[in-house]
Amino acid sequence: MSVSSAPKNILLIIGLMLVAAASRLLPHPPNFVPVGAMALFGAAALPKRWMAILVPVLAFYLSDVVLNNTLYAAYFEGFYWGFSYWTLGAIVLMIVIGMGLLRHVAFSWLRVGGAAISATLVFFLVTNFGVWAGSIMYPKTVTGLLAAFTAGLPFLLNSLLANLLFSGLLFGVARGLNLLPQQQLVTAV
Repeated sequence: MSVSSAPKNILLIIGLMLVAAASRLLPHPPNFVPVGAMALFGAAALPKRWMAILVPVLAFYLSDVVLNNTLYAAYFEGFYWGFSYWTLGAIVLMIVIGMGLLRHVAFSWLRVGGAAISATLVFFLVTNFGVWAGSIMYPKTVTGLLAAFTAGLPFLLNSLLANLLFSGLLFGVARGLNLLPQQQLVTAV
C-alpha cells in the first residue's frame, strides 16, 4: 500500500466492513452474520491498532442499534442504545485473534480459515457463558452452564459457516483490490 493510496484504501476497507455490517439487516438464518469476519478482517487490514479495534466494534454496534430499533423494537421500551458487554467482549477477543494470526504476516487462506474457526469458538463460549452468568434462564451451577452451552449449539454451525464465507469474501475482495498491507499480499507457502 503506497502512502498516497493509504487513505483511499482505508476508506475502501472500512466500506467493505460497513457493507458486511449492513448485511445483518437482510433476512438470514439465525447467527449467519459477518460479525467474526468483520473482526478478523479489520484486525488484519486496518493499519492502526486503534482502528482495527474501533471500526469492527463500531460497525457491529451501529448495525445492532438499527436491528434493535427496527426488527426487535417490540422487545424494548423506546429507542434502545444498549449493547451486551459479553458480545462486545467476544468481538474484541475475535479482533485479538485476528491481530495475532492475521496481522503483519504473509497471507494464507489456511490461516484465515483457522482464525475464523477460532473466532467462532471464542464467540460461542463467551456469549453463551454471558447468557448463563447474566440471566435467570439457567441455574448458576455446572449443569446450568452446560445447559446454556447446549442451547447455543444449534447456532454454532451457522456462525462457523458465516465466519468462513464472509472472511473468504472480505479477504478475497481485499486481495483482488490490493487493499491488504504489502506483507499480506504474498501468499505463504
